[in-house]
Amino acid sequence: MAVMTRPLLNRRLAEFGTTIFAEMSALAARTGSINLGQGFPDTDGPEEIREAAVRALRDGRGNQYPPGPGIPELRQAVADHQREWYGLTYDPDAEVLVTAGATEAIAAALLALVEPGDEVIALEPYYDSYAACVAMAGGTRVPVTLRPHEGAYVLDLDELRAAVTDRTRLILLNTPHNPTGTVLTRGELTAVAELAIERDLLVVTDEVYEHLVFDDAEHVPLASLPGMRERTVTIGSAGKTFSFTGWKVGWITASPELVSAVRSAKQFLTYVSAGPFQYAVAEALRLPASYFDTLRAELSAKRDLLSEGLAQAGFEVYRPAGTYFVTTDIRPLGAEDGFAFCRSLPERAGVVAIPNAVFYDHREAGAPFVRFAFCKKTEVLEEAVSRLKQLA
Repeated sequence: MAVMTRPLLNRRLAEFGTTIFAEMSALAARTGSINLGQGFPDTDGPEEIREAAVRALRDGRGNQYPPGPGIPELRQAVADHQREWYGLTYDPDAEVLVTAGATEAIAAALLALVEPGDEVIALEPYYDSYAACVAMAGGTRVPVTLRPHEGAYVLDLDELRAAVTDRTRLILLNTPHNPTGTVLTRGELTAVAELAIERDLLVVTDEVYEHLVFDDAEHVPLASLPGMRERTVTIGSAGKTFSFTGWKVGWITASPELVSAVRSAKQFLTYVSAGPFQYAVAEALRLPASYFDTLRAELSAKRDLLSEGLAQAGFEVYRPAGTYFVTTDIRPLGAEDGFAFCRSLPERAGVVAIPNAVFYDHREAGAPFVRFAFCKKTEVLEEAVSRLKQLA
């Protein structure tokens, strides 16, 4: 039998193995640990939205292929949401595209807009699919590192400007930011917008945590700033906002030209998905403001519970302004290697977390940082905090 000498895996993906989320979730299951690694809630979202999906299934809506761009009801609901929350007006027929979650939206946008050799700037630490999608598109990722300063992670705008070259095609922006919990300010986003206009760059913005902002933080869509609507692809998702992450319903809003480009790639990925769930998400987007207020209040309380418990256990805690996640520094506990720390934590304390280094190109910059998710039941977080106190 002949031996195959060429590697089976496409060389663009050779650096990407099994995701850290799969590894750590399997470790949680094997050890019976509390899983604060992967960012999914342990309770479902609103009962009336779940029933809306059941009703759609029973009524035969979405059980066959839905329209390629998404069902009209959801595209209209997305357009209405952008107008009511941010004053952004989009044509639901030409400027909204429904995707299989934000992950497909990111992949389709990068495959559509990036040519081999183009540079893509991303803020590191970044969601792990960013690197893989840039690689699949043949692009070169250029990380700009968010660094901790006075209890939060901050963007160095000078470093961002210096990262732009004649080969830069787009900036891949994430705010509220996973994993650091940073919410970019209006001033920071204005500077990004001015840079994009000056250097004629596209911007893809991942805004899936748009409703999960706390305290005085404000989510500002980049597309709402002067000159940015025509050069920004905005990505949204139902999973985080409505706690139905398994439904995988996301969307983009952008100019007709950008939507057409992204749709050209998207149609050869999933083509369509989540038919009945699209009807349910259309209803979810029309929930009253009180729903979003309650969600923020509940998650803010859980953030405080976990943050205070982690501090008591000896971690240095970077209190997040948004998202599901708390980033911590393990050096006060006498550790420096986040991978080794997270792999030993289930045995030491019965809790699973994620090493932030997996979200960095500059692995050494993320080595001592570990992420915990607080989108869990209060009693689960209380038990996790109790276990983690063993580390103090």
